[in-house]
Amino acid sequence: MNYKEIKTLSDLKKSGYESKGIKDELRNNLREKLKKGEESFLGVWGYENSVIPELERAILSRHNINLLGLRGQAKTRLARLMVNLLDEWIPVVEGSEINDDPFNPISRYAKELINTHGDKTPISWLHRNDRFYEKLATPDVTVADLIGDVDPIKAANLKLSYADDRVIHFGMIPRANRCIFVINELPDLQSRIQVSLFNILEEGDIQIRGFKLRLPLDLQFVFTANPEDYTNRGSIVTPLKDRIGSQILTHYPDDIATARKITAQESNLDTRQSDAVYVPEIAKDLLEQISFEARNSEYIDSKSGVSARTSITAFENLLSTAERRTLTSGADKTTVRLSDFLGVIPAITGKIELVYEGEQEGADAVAAILIDEAVKTMFPNLFPKIEKLERKDAESPYDQLINWFFEGDGFELLDDYTDAEYKRALDDVPPLNQLIRAYHPEVLKTDSYFLKELLLWGLVAHKKLSKHRFSEGIQFKDLYGSFISGL
Repeated sequence: MNYKEIKTLSDLKKSGYESKGIKDELRNNLREKLKKGEESFLGVWGYENSVIPELERAILSRHNINLLGLRGQAKTRLARLMVNLLDEWIPVVEGSEINDDPFNPISRYAKELINTHGDKTPISWLHRNDRFYEKLATPDVTVADLIGDVDPIKAANLKLSYADDRVIHFGMIPRANRCIFVINELPDLQSRIQVSLFNILEEGDIQIRGFKLRLPLDLQFVFTANPEDYTNRGSIVTPLKDRIGSQILTHYPDDIATARKITAQESNLDTRQSDAVYVPEIAKDLLEQISFEARNSEYIDSKSGVSARTSITAFENLLSTAERRTLTSGADKTTVRLSDFLGVIPAITGKIELVYEGEQEGADAVAAILIDEAVKTMFPNLFPKIEKLERKDAESPYDQLINWFFEGDGFELLDDYTDAEYKRALDDVPPLNQLIRAYHPEVLKTDSYFLKELLLWGLVAHKKLSKHRFSEGIQFKDLYGSFISGL
């Protein structure tokens, strides 16, 4: 059907177009996608066997939906992707404020226009991208904002009585007729405002200032809510919850591989940045592990959650830290170092809610602890476990390395080292080279230096060496020698 050639109600009738409700529209298009084996929610990772099947069942059931989950769990993204399940174009009565269906007009304007012009009534077309409305629930939202109110200026200009329904100014919800309407953070909406949604969800009509106005609106509602909000700022009133067909629980990624896909997809990188900075695969895993550690940390409020945006912004900061080094040193390219992870701390501190113990430590200190814990968690996957080597007189593969530090003064890795200086400093520790050859002989040479540094950080995390951060870099020393020297 060529919508460009259909300009009047007569043309629409001849085309054989059949109008349908938005919930049926979503349902029919989802059925077709499922039959063809196509993905219905592209670009959402980790929900393939949990959230997405539940969301698809809700759409097939024609339900209004509440997505319940912690921050950074793609709730709004899922709602926006529902637009792709709409028909590409739908006809509306031209000039209608509420997207009247030409075959089923509900507003006074559209009914009068069709009565006057009949089959010559002008038709316009609405694209699916324009059929998405979104409102963030804040305490200052009013019924007039959502539903509508009497407009005294319109009454004066048109010389109408306040008893005439033409003086009504429609709010966001009526204007979203035949569209997807999303209310984010629903518990933040005052209870009396939530009550105003009752009739719309159940009967599909609205009430404005006592007018006997019945508008059977055709809407697909999607609400989002954070469980934390139920106690901190408000709640969803019970009758409203009863009118929402499906409540779907979202969650964070279950594994590092999924988290990496999300970060790679969402990171906002300059091509010059990504071209100049090489990131070892181990570094990408370590970055994601930081968020996993944060979600289980005793210093962080688990009820608040740790958003997926933590890893995304941390990855951006990680590359920027390395990029800055290339710009100040005049180098064309560099490789991410583990010490560069200290540059991601500002991306972490703003996205974690600390409990009392965390407040005592301080946000920066907690972020540094998370990096150390991530290293400690990944260490056994890369090198022999240290916990199994605690028996008295037992030999450890790390003995030579620990003795090297015990017999010397340690060494420093400065932040502004060029790549050549950085590699030379690590190469000057012979036991490090031996351990990498023994356990990772196949690793790329560029990645081997990251592994060397990770090995040092891992021994620090297991209290075999000490690490001291100073203004220009990091110093690694023997553990007990550090105690004696007071570091």
